[in-house]
Amino acid sequence: MTFRRCFLRFALLLLLLAAALPAFGVSKEIIQLQTQVQQLQDQMARMQQSFDERMGVMKNLVEQTSDNINKMTTSVDNLSKQVEQLHNDAGARSDQVQGQIQALHDSVDELKAKLAAISKQLDDLKSGQQNIGADAPPPAAAAGQAPPPDVLYNNALRDYNAARYTLAQQEFSDYLKYYLTTDLAGNAQFYLGEIGYKQGDLEGAIKAYDVVIEQFAGNNKVPAAQLKKGFALLDLGRQSAGVKELQSLVARFPRSPEATQARERLRKLGASGRPAR
Repeated sequence: MTFRRCFLRFALLLLLLAAALPAFGVSKEIIQLQTQVQQLQDQMARMQQSFDERMGVMKNLVEQTSDNINKMTTSVDNLSKQVEQLHNDAGARSDQVQGQIQALHDSVDELKAKLAAISKQLDDLKSGQQNIGADAPPPAAAAGQAPPPDVLYNNALRDYNAARYTLAQQEFSDYLKYYLTTDLAGNAQFYLGEIGYKQGDLEGAIKAYDVVIEQFAGNNKVPAAQLKKGFALLDLGRQSAGVKELQSLVARFPRSPEATQARERLRKLGASGRPAR
């Protein structure tokens, strides 16, 4: 617009100059001025066309850039949603894996109990062959009228898996009372902690897990007991103690499935997987 105004002012100035010329040179000078004005108008038209073309190009570039920005924003939003979904799926899979691991542990415990029962039966048969005719007391009487260890343990485990926690708690307690020195005594103690955890008695569960960790150090349930103790501490709001327990588990049993679960929980808490020095 400024260029157009300058051009109009210049053209007006030329016309005024033409009017001031002598009469005899009017025709010639007017023709020259008209020619110059026409040339300026042509230049002005070409410049306006060039300007319009460039403005069109710039407008297209701006629109394309805006479209690209919108597409990138949409892509980022989609990626964010995918990452969040993956994170949620990972948490769900972690819980599922934990349940599967616990189920495998239960199956192994049941197999161990059955093997112990078979071993005991073989020992009884061998002892019976060596003491034919002897008046030996029945095994139940020797154990204080308690059922055989395999029967008592399997009954307790079956009731635990069926969520009959009160009955299972009594049976696991009886197992520890009569068969404290057997290989499955640590397992029975662990399930007492699990029953407390499932029933919301977190303090009681922690105490039961501590017994597994401290009195059954060689038992296969020690990593699981330490993991669940850490979870119980976190559930009670004692984050510092819970983090420390999980870090200790990772340091003691780095290749165990429980260590993997502990690392995942520590990651969600923003804590390191290694104990603080």
